[in-house]
Amino acid sequence: MKIYTKTGDDGTTGLFGGRRIPKDALRIEVYGTVDELNAQLGVVRAASPSPDTAALLQRLQDRLFVLGADLATPGDKKSPIERISDTDVLELEAAIDRFDARQAPLLNFILPGGTPAAAALHVARTVCRRAERVLVHARREEALSETALLFLNRLSDLLFVLAREENRHAGVSDTPWTPR
Repeated sequence: MKIYTKTGDDGTTGLFGGRRIPKDALRIEVYGTVDELNAQLGVVRAASPSPDTAALLQRLQDRLFVLGADLATPGDKKSPIERISDTDVLELEAAIDRFDARQAPLLNFILPGGTPAAAALHVARTVCRRAERVLVHARREEALSETALLFLNRLSDLLFVLAREENRHAGVSDTPWTPR
């Protein structure tokens, strides 16, 4: 497989199914941000998170590839491409509940930080929120998956809980935000 094709030299990119659209289309911005999020999860994995978190992150990276392919495939196309599903959303909710049960209740907002893995998870959370915002914007222009929106919303919550879990696992306290 060749790395460069030169087909994008005119400022367009291809969707699954062959249609070409501008590289700055909102759909492309969404799945480009999902790709950035996937890379950020790779940064978290490189920061040596706990084994439970590392295993979950690898699964999440797989699902983000599915999400990117889903967003790159027009909804009207009959395609063998796997789509993000309600089951994926339910799995995120189950993981949130499982990891959140290990945490002390939140009484304040907390400052992002802590261990390298926790800090990188907070960055991933913000990238996820950006992907969600761009998807909301893109959905105003074209029919894109509502399930993708639910998935990103839950994923950002999970990344927050995982950041707290990484700090808890390492014995590092969350830093509460205390307004002046």
